[in-house]
Amino acid sequence: MKIFVAISLIGLLILLIQNKYRGSILFTGLSSIYFILDFIKFDDLVEGFTNNSLLTLVLLLLVSIVLEKTILIDYFSKFVISKNYKKTFFKFGFIVLSYSAFVNNTAVVASLMSVVKNNKHHTPSKLLIPLSYFAILGGTLTLVGTSTNMLVNSFVVANGHESLKIFYFFYVGFFISFFGLITLYFARNLLPDNQTNNENIEEYLVEFKLSSNSKLIKKSVKENGLRNLEYFFLVEILRKGKTISPVTPSEIIEESDKLIFSGDIKYIDVLKKFDGLILVDDIKNSDIKTLTLVDTIVSSESSLIGKTVKETNFRSNYDAAIVSFKRGSSSILKIGEEIIQAGDRLILAVGNDFKNKDNISKNFYILSNIKQNEKYNTTQSIFIFFGFFSIILISALGYIGLFKALIFALIILLFFKFISLNDIKRKFPYEIFMIIGSSIGISKVLVNSGLANDIAQIITFSLGSFGIYGSFIGIYLVTFILTQFMSHNAAAAIAFPIGYATAIGLNVSIYPFVFAVAFGASASFMIPHGYQTNLMVSSLGAYKTSDFLKIGGILSIVYSLTVIMFVPLFFKF
Repeated sequence: MKIFVAISLIGLLILLIQNKYRGSILFTGLSSIYFILDFIKFDDLVEGFTNNSLLTLVLLLLVSIVLEKTILIDYFSKFVISKNYKKTFFKFGFIVLSYSAFVNNTAVVASLMSVVKNNKHHTPSKLLIPLSYFAILGGTLTLVGTSTNMLVNSFVVANGHESLKIFYFFYVGFFISFFGLITLYFARNLLPDNQTNNENIEEYLVEFKLSSNSKLIKKSVKENGLRNLEYFFLVEILRKGKTISPVTPSEIIEESDKLIFSGDIKYIDVLKKFDGLILVDDIKNSDIKTLTLVDTIVSSESSLIGKTVKETNFRSNYDAAIVSFKRGSSSILKIGEEIIQAGDRLILAVGNDFKNKDNISKNFYILSNIKQNEKYNTTQSIFIFFGFFSIILISALGYIGLFKALIFALIILLFFKFISLNDIKRKFPYEIFMIIGSSIGISKVLVNSGLANDIAQIITFSLGSFGIYGSFIGIYLVTFILTQFMSHNAAAAIAFPIGYATAIGLNVSIYPFVFAVAFGASASFMIPHGYQTNLMVSSLGAYKTSDFLKIGGILSIVYSLTVIMFVPLFFKF
């Protein structure tokens, strides 16, 4: 049994690192295999999905839907960005840290991305990585700051211990956030200035075909006026499976040609004067003269992830066509064949039904100014804001459990129609629910098989010369390394039973090891795909992986030293 469990977990790690399959499928699949092989009992399997902490997390995410629709972030954004970068940086940091301590990190970043992108004073690439990192750091301040903390708490409860309090994380989280803010400020010169000139031109590849009666056919590139275009450049021509590049002025345009332009999508109007240009991915009203463009980022919860554009049936499902596809600083040319990943930036040409589709908000973060998500008015926003934090405070003071408080809040929101059953259906966190529910069962198998204890003994033996403190550092580093290559929840799910077994084996308090896993799993700064907020800003800021490695590497060192120093101070062995 132990050997099979070890091999299956190694396979799980490899598949998670490859990032080709959704985490929910992998965790649910493995827990199902363990159940079929009688490695876990039915009651234990079901218990994972009925865990109080997991259900509390689900309720928290559903209640926070209304927080995302308040105008508070819009209000803060009016004064947060000023001409002075230093003032902007610290105001920005304080607001994001505070807000993400109680609200889902992705919602905070999604709310502020367009504000940063459209600001007039600073290059977006100077603020977007800090935005993501501030959201991650803010999540370490409270139990409800990130799903990782709630996941770890669910493991604590599942193992028969009392639930962690909301502000237990604040003792160490405050120092993490403070030193993180200072570190990012002094590392600001490492942030790239991804702007080619003062007009902030962003390069995209856009592919067009020709209508059969286009006036461009049978004329040369020069005759058609396709040379020396402002904001756009004809990069290449695809003709009958062959690529013509570079394109000479004398090249004759043929009916079957596909024209690839490189340029700033904001100035696509430049191409409207050319007769018969049509998007390759056809859509109603796809003639360039009638296009309505929307700038989007693929959500980390999108059902598109792991599929090629062709497989998604994109046009019929979203009434939209992909005009341009960007990942980080790179443009994707063969759009139809590309496998979609979270954080991809898609410029969409949308039809009239686009904004009425129920699946848009689940799959995309909308960056352009389209009336996709209507906000609550000031009175409603204040009522929701203070109502939410009143519930958190009452729960923190011990007057009522957080689970009961959130049920009450959800009933009130439904009654006053701030949220609908359809909203709950669309926004239900199926991915997180399946990963956490399944991982609780997997962790029990890991413990019952003795594998968790064996790994714990290896860590204890390897770092035994450093005593208990060395084992604590070892658990933190294991979790830290895992979270660089997979989702933070997956890293926590795998590391927790090892950390727990280590604490039990050493006959010491479990809490330093619990927080080592929780904080270690949130320390995902160096690789874009390690954390959803990093993915969200990656394409928007045209960042390279090296940008995250440089800045995230420095932050990771400061973050790790803070955790290793302060956790044992507040939570004794």
